[in-house]
Amino acid sequence: MTLDLVIQQLVNGLIVGSFYALIALGYSMVFGVIKLLNFAHGDIYMSGAFVGLIVFSFVGVWVGNGWAGVVCALLVSMLAVGLLGVVIERFAYRPMRNAPRLSILITALGASMVLNGTALALTGGRHFAFSTDLGFAGLDVSAVHITYTQIVLVAASILLMAGMQAFVSRTMYGKAMRAVSIDMGASRLMGIDVDRVIALTFFMGSALAAGGGVMAGAYYGSVHFFMGFIMGLKAFTAAVIGGIGSVPGAMLGGLLLGLLEAYGSSLPFVGSEWRDVFVFGALILFLVFKPTGLLGRSVVERV
Repeated sequence: MTLDLVIQQLVNGLIVGSFYALIALGYSMVFGVIKLLNFAHGDIYMSGAFVGLIVFSFVGVWVGNGWAGVVCALLVSMLAVGLLGVVIERFAYRPMRNAPRLSILITALGASMVLNGTALALTGGRHFAFSTDLGFAGLDVSAVHITYTQIVLVAASILLMAGMQAFVSRTMYGKAMRAVSIDMGASRLMGIDVDRVIALTFFMGSALAAGGGVMAGAYYGSVHFFMGFIMGLKAFTAAVIGGIGSVPGAMLGGLLLGLLEAYGSSLPFVGSEWRDVFVFGALILFLVFKPTGLLGRSVVERV
């Protein structure tokens, strides 16, 4: 493997790993607080991409199809899809909160199918172009061309993840989230509004997934109703690798998974069609040999 290929795959891995990490954060936050594997999260990512495309189409008339339009689409999509996450939690998950784990897991699958089916019905299964004027200007490192778009997307993802980590670790609501994740009943006795904390968790996780959806749509130039399926599975894998329930672990897992996918598919005699094999092979290995992930903790469940 040449140095140029190493640099190119590093860039590719960081880009896709940033998207994985943004979605994995939502998985980890929701699981950390209410121990739910929210399988609708990939479809929330897809919803964010579509909302972003709609907003981008409207505002592009006034502000153009450059960064200003993308930023407007990003902000509105994060707000709208964050609220969608709150609505899903309120009407689908909250009534099932004390039900057996299997019941709420099936509810999550149902919510995923509702979102996916709605998108299919509204779009007719077509691919939609997310055409921007971001261009291909950038920097040349050796023989590798790195666009400013790639640099900005990675920087924006890191900024969002750092902001999330600061919120969870330094604010009162972040402390409330951590308290609820440890003991929901005791948190309620201490005066914490558990329902509000859980709703806030869903809002933030969904907003981050929507941000990832808009950035992926703008980067790849296309959105479609099925884009959340495989992305959601890979983000779940990233959350497991980092340690599901751990916010730093989700970031680390996403970036590592992106790099594994990029470098694995560039090995001699191995093509890009093998990248999913590397991803889900890693998932199996971690579940077998280190189910707590890199930064997760073992929890003893009391009965």
